[in-house]
Amino acid sequence: GSEIVVPRDLARPCDFLFMRIVCAQSKFGVFQTYFFCSLKHKYLYFRCVSIYKMVKLTPELIQQAQQYTNPVRDRELTLRGYKIPVLENLGATLDQFDTIDFSDNDIRKLDSFPLLKRLKTLLFNNNRVSRITENLEESLPNLETLILTNNNMRELGDIDVLSTVKTLSTLSLLGNPITTKEHYRLYIVHTLPNLRLLDFRKIKQKERDAAQRLFKGKRGANLIRQIGQKSNTFVPGGNIPEKRVAPPKDVEAIKRAIVNAKSLEEVERLTQMLRTGQVPGGAGEKEEMMEVNGH
Repeated sequence: GSEIVVPRDLARPCDFLFMRIVCAQSKFGVFQTYFFCSLKHKYLYFRCVSIYKMVKLTPELIQQAQQYTNPVRDRELTLRGYKIPVLENLGATLDQFDTIDFSDNDIRKLDSFPLLKRLKTLLFNNNRVSRITENLEESLPNLETLILTNNNMRELGDIDVLSTVKTLSTLSLLGNPITTKEHYRLYIVHTLPNLRLLDFRKIKQKERDAAQRLFKGKRGANLIRQIGQKSNTFVPGGNIPEKRVAPPKDVEAIKRAIVNAKSLEEVERLTQMLRTGQVPGGAGEKEEMMEVNGH
């Protein structure tokens, strides 16, 4: 919103309005602008606040959304910033796009995709995605890139459904709680062997070797069962898990680790730990570093 201050003696009689509402109805939602007027001391304060309500993903919205050829010469459809809650009506794209951008919406589950043979890239930055449907490869047989930066993926086992998407080569889970899990990167490398880029970092051969050593044999199978849990499906009326709050001494430990971090990826991971109350430097984390280094 924005605010304008006018001296009281310069205000016209028509300015003495308490509130005025302007509504613009579109096919996709309602855009409301509120004009507030208040008197304080010798000045009038005018405040303008605009609110765009959540919209439905309709065929009309898809047809009127921005379409263009992006810098890598792919046809892209931009559906970002509409606060769309649910994926639907994607058959209206007529399979004419290589990339669809769903960034800055309110999507919680990746599902309801029709058969889109041309689609190669999906961008879901800044949503609330916590679940991915099974057999995604049946609807998106040529999916190569899936960007889920800043979402709500929590458990390592929730990524297992992507193991059947053999075409997937690039995946980003930065800014998700899952990135703070023990053995996170090695688990993803092991589960998705065709992946080439994880969190915008190339997967090196030594990481693949470390993942193979860590998860081989009976010990590795037990470790997979232990850490590869899946998120529980929320039942209406059920208890919502409480957010963990780290003790002050652990918060200080995380902050010190951030200061001593040697890469941007490590800073991102530690920052996520700070948000979720997890402490770096545990036994599991040290073991993983030894595996990567080949010890």
